[in-house]
Amino acid sequence: MTQIDRPQNIRLGIVLMMIGLALFTGGEAVVKTLAPKYDVTQIVWSRYVFHALVTFLLFYRSGIFQLAKTTRPWLHISRSALMLIATSLFFFALRYLPLADAVAIHFIAPILITAFSIPILKEQVGWRRWAAIFVGFIGAMIIIRPGSGGTHWAAILPLGSAVCYAIYQILTRIASKTDSTQTSLFWTSVFGVGVTSLFVPFFWVTPTLTEWGLMMALGSMYGIGHYLLIRGLEMAPASRLSPFLYTQIIWATLFGVIFFGQFPDMITVGGAAVVIASGLYIWWRETKSASEPAKD
Repeated sequence: MTQIDRPQNIRLGIVLMMIGLALFTGGEAVVKTLAPKYDVTQIVWSRYVFHALVTFLLFYRSGIFQLAKTTRPWLHISRSALMLIATSLFFFALRYLPLADAVAIHFIAPILITAFSIPILKEQVGWRRWAAIFVGFIGAMIIIRPGSGGTHWAAILPLGSAVCYAIYQILTRIASKTDSTQTSLFWTSVFGVGVTSLFVPFFWVTPTLTEWGLMMALGSMYGIGHYLLIRGLEMAPASRLSPFLYTQIIWATLFGVIFFGQFPDMITVGGAAVVIASGLYIWWRETKSASEPAKD
């Protein structure tokens, strides 16, 4: 199989990821707005349908059907399935949880990327980074507070979404070695539209004109954000980009306060701080090991 030699630009990769995350958070605010009236299946369907439309508008000059060509279709099917599951779990969580709380729990994803990089990417991870992974998991448990009765049961949903999302990111990095950004985006869009279209008729509620506009905005923000995420992963290793997922809490908190009057409590803030500190330590070790042999 032919491997694509892509120029690496870590700074630009970081910028693209941060812009993409701002768009994702805007989409999540739309999901929370639509959730009281619509089943999650219809919301996920609208996200994928208008995402696919954005993909077509971006790449139709390149020959839209040429984008499906790949030497590893099962890799793209696996990626796409993981993204669909991650999206569904997270959207379902937004029906019950404050936006900032759901995002804070999802912050375990960058730590999971490091953990999963061992069996999947065959990367070496020393004891210090293993300790940071463990501490980050403890931070997530502080936010979720299992058994305390202080958190809604749906708090487990963003955690499951984070697991799927972490593996998706690693598979995206693998796919970028041989396939273009357009190919990855095409497979994700088409798979999501195909699967959700099978089930949405059973949950359909006809939207108003305003709600159609919100659904279009949802798909557009995710479509463009997803493209920027893939481009970022092409330009820089997942382990370098993953700490910048934490910028999403700024947007989540801001949107939560402005649009829903929700602010995370101090326990959630404390747990998020533990998770963020753990992820930043992992990033520091990754940066250090890139310039000298790792000693952890």
